[in-house]
This record gives sequence, structure tokens and C-alpha cells, in this order.
Amino acid sequence: MDIIKQFTLNSQQKYAFMIVTSHLDGENQIHTGSADNQLLMCVPGCGGTGKSQLIRAITQYFQLTKRGKMLRKLAPTSIAAAEIDGLTIHSFLGESRKSSKKKQTRTFRPGDTKLENEWRHVKYLIIDEMSMVGLSLLARLNRIVKTAKHINSEIPFGGVNVIFFGDYLQYSPVLDRPLYHSCASSEQITERQIDMQCAQKLISQMNCVVELSQQMRTEDLRYLELLNRLRGGQSTIEDYQLLCTRIVGNPKLQASLRQNPWNESPILVFRNTLRTQINNRAVLNKAMEMGLQPMVCVAQDYFQRKIIDDLRLRKTILELPDNKTEHLPGYLPLVPGMPVLLTENTATELGLSNGTRGIFRQLVYEESSADTQFQDKNFPTNTKFITQPKYALVEFPNCKLDSELAELQAKIIPILISEQTFLFDVKELLAENVAKAAKINRKTTKISIKRKALPLISAYSMTTHKSQDQILGKIIIDLVMPPGSVEVASVYVPLSRVKRLDDLLIIRPFEFAALQVKSSTAQREELIRLYRIENSTPKRFPISM
Repeated sequence: MDIIKQFTLNSQQKYAFMIVTSHLDGENQIHTGSADNQLLMCVPGCGGTGKSQLIRAITQYFQLTKRGKMLRKLAPTSIAAAEIDGLTIHSFLGESRKSSKKKQTRTFRPGDTKLENEWRHVKYLIIDEMSMVGLSLLARLNRIVKTAKHINSEIPFGGVNVIFFGDYLQYSPVLDRPLYHSCASSEQITERQIDMQCAQKLISQMNCVVELSQQMRTEDLRYLELLNRLRGGQSTIEDYQLLCTRIVGNPKLQASLRQNPWNESPILVFRNTLRTQINNRAVLNKAMEMGLQPMVCVAQDYFQRKIIDDLRLRKTILELPDNKTEHLPGYLPLVPGMPVLLTENTATELGLSNGTRGIFRQLVYEESSADTQFQDKNFPTNTKFITQPKYALVEFPNCKLDSELAELQAKIIPILISEQTFLFDVKELLAENVAKAAKINRKTTKISIKRKALPLISAYSMTTHKSQDQILGKIIIDLVMPPGSVEVASVYVPLSRVKRLDDLLIIRPFEFAALQVKSSTAQREELIRLYRIENSTPKRFPISM
């Protein structure tokens, strides 16, 4: 088949491809075992085994056979969704990824014409990055699809065929339970628990598994073996010693952070606060090297529709890490040519989504008297603070916009000011006796803040969590584990972003224990279950290769 050759699918990819396309074509040998022959499939595989390539091949088949409307592709993150030319699950549900009691979610009811039209032709659903999909999220998606399809509630996803892609040993979902989580029985059953049990039942009905194990990204065999042992919690002292050869400062390591390619490589860290500090320092250093005056955009924060003028409150809120402010930074240092990340979905169909990398070119702003009044000890005294930015011109090399915008060079997009609302707990600013009194009287100390700022952050450094879904040329990484619980993904995900050992540097010495994290019991049990289904898959799907 031309598509198999076009996408150079290996034998495992080809088998999975043939199962999906044969099921689509209604070939007689495809029997899933369910009453309506519904396909509930899983294609697991670690990073670099060609899952995205397989999704692109399947998509091409649907399009060439004039059945593109029958396929929908969803993913839990914007980067993953953009990679497969799909949508995020959260955007489809009409909600923010952050959990909030006041979040506005899309309401779906039987007879919702718009919803029914969206799913009228959909027969197949691909869900990528399943490790980051939570039970509650999957349950909501299932409920919506069943509502759209008017199908018996006992049939998963309203009869739509579902294909999961991903790796359970990568990062798990934020503010939700992973799909392999075991829901313990409880005397007090909540709506959330019911949702999770429902989703768990859906996962248990999976009837087809094809694992992708052939590595197509990592080119260094020794490094590949190291990554495989790391995944299995079986790293050796030799693995540790090998990684230690990449620590900055090693006399045998001929690499300098001040020279190409390392001075352009992202620094991967575990915490947002450290990431912000590194980014701010990197931008200021860049401005100094270029002989430019440091420039910092300052967010405008409002409480009860009035701009916050209390200096202490304003300063505290501006210094919050952007993961607590709906990803709008309080301070945004800028210098032409610096790498940036987009922090909201601007135009996903053009590849401009949360996490898209770009290059900052120019800031268009209005002069304000507040600019000269602003000072902050974290920035040099000659810093120019800008409180009234209009938009930033950012070059996005991978943007799908073919034509140039008026008076702008190709791939340069104006990024406008964004507005977001978040909660801030003022108790840390209150006197101790006042804070205690508020707690005793059960009075909330949280206030709602509206922020106006550019939806951009510097990309000299990023969190390891943000690096998932991305293939990076070179990386600099900190492997010193932060306090708190860690998972296999904490080290495995960032290390697996590159193709070779020579493509990474490690900032400082780290403990061998960082490589000895083992998968959880629930993860291991789910992988065993998938393995059993995979063994029975050839009997159910005897595809002629």
C-alpha cells in the first residue's frame, strides 16, 4: 500500500495501521468481540517509536478514501494536539485545564444541535498522550459523545471506535487520576468517584493492543539501552557514571555553555520558580551582550474592576510564578531574538497553541507615566518597565500560515494582550491574628484577580513537564530531584527528548537515586494487562501482512 511506503511504517506500525483501516473498510476478519464490533484499541510505546507517524498515516488513509469527517483526533495538551493536527480535549469540552470552582464549562444536553452536528459523521476517535489523560476527563468525554450519538449508555463512547496512543510511564495528568488508577470503594460516593469508576470500566473493555517497541528516534544504541533500563527502574551504576560524563565542569567534557550550540539550548528544570529565575537572568544577560537597555513588560492586575494600587499586594501578585496566574507572567523581560513560548491557544489550526516555540522580534507599546515610576530590585536600575504593551511581534518558524500578514515578514505574527482571571490567597499578607480569625470564622481569604498581559514566557528554560511531546536537538538538564514525590517520568521524559547522549549536558552533580525510581504497582499491573490483550490480539485480528 502506498501510504505504508510513504510513511515508512515498520512491521508493528503496519499491523496497527492495517487493523484500523481493515476495521474501517468492514473486512470480515476483523471481529473485536463486542456485540456491535466496536474497536477499543491501545497503541502503547515509549518516546520515539513512531506513534505520531502512525497517526499521520491513519489520517492520510481516511482523507484519501474520502472519509476524513469520520475521524476526530484529541490530545490532553496543546503541543500533543498540534503534533497530530487535532484538538485538545479541554478546548473541546470548553474548559480550562486548571481546576476551578468558577470555571466555565460547556453545557451539553440531549438535543444540542451543535453537539450532534460535531459528532454526526465521527466514527473513529484517536486520543493521543494517554498518560496525561485523567479518569474524570475521560468520563466527561465519554458522557458527551454518548449524548451526541443518542446511544445506549452501556456502549462506550456512544459506539465510536476509540484508539489510545501513548506511554503510561510518561507524565501523569495534573489534578486528575491516571487511567491506570485503581478506584478504591468508599462509603461516601462522590460524583467524581462515579466518573472515575465509569472511565475505569471503559478502559477495562479495551479489546486490541499493538505495542510499538522499535526505536526510531534515539540514534545512540548505548544511550537507548540506558533509557530502557531507566524506564524499568533498573539503572546500573555504569548508567550513572555514563551520565556523569555529561556534567558541566567535567575536565574531559569539551563543551561550553557560552558557545554554540549550548548557548541556544533549552535548560530543563523541575520547578516553575527556578525556570522563571533562569529565564529572567538569561534575558538580562542577552540584553547586556547586545548593549541594549533591559526591557520588562509588567502585567496589569485588577481587583473588583480597579487596578491594584496597593504596593505590597501588587508586588506579591506580580512575583507569583505564572503556573499560578493562568500562565500570564507578572514580569516578562524581553530582548530581540530571544526564544519564547506561547502560553495560550491563539490559532491551533495554524500551529499557534499553548507551548509553541517562537522568536521574539519587537514590542509595540504606548508610553505611560507609570513606566518611569516602576522599580523592582530583581532587575537592574536602568531597566525600562512597560505597563502599556499593545502587542508583540513573534516569529513562529513552524507556523502553518502560508501568506504574509500585511507589512510583516513571513511567519511573524502579532501576539495581542490576553486576559485571565485567577485566585490569590491574601492570608500571607494579613497579620497572623487576622488570618487565624478568618480561618476560625470560615471566611475566605481568596480574592479574584483579573490580569492583562502578553501570553508569552521566555524559553531559555522550561520545565521537564513542558518538554513532554517535544523532540529537542540539544538540552541542558538539572537532575537534582526536588522535594516531594517523583515518578519514572521525572527523569525519563527529559532524557528521552534527545537522540544521543552527546545531545545533553547536565548542570550539576546529582544522586544515583534519581535513576532508581520505579514504576508504581498500578502502572505495572496495567502494563501487564495490556501485554495480555496484545497476546490475544492476533487471534482476533488475523491480518495478512
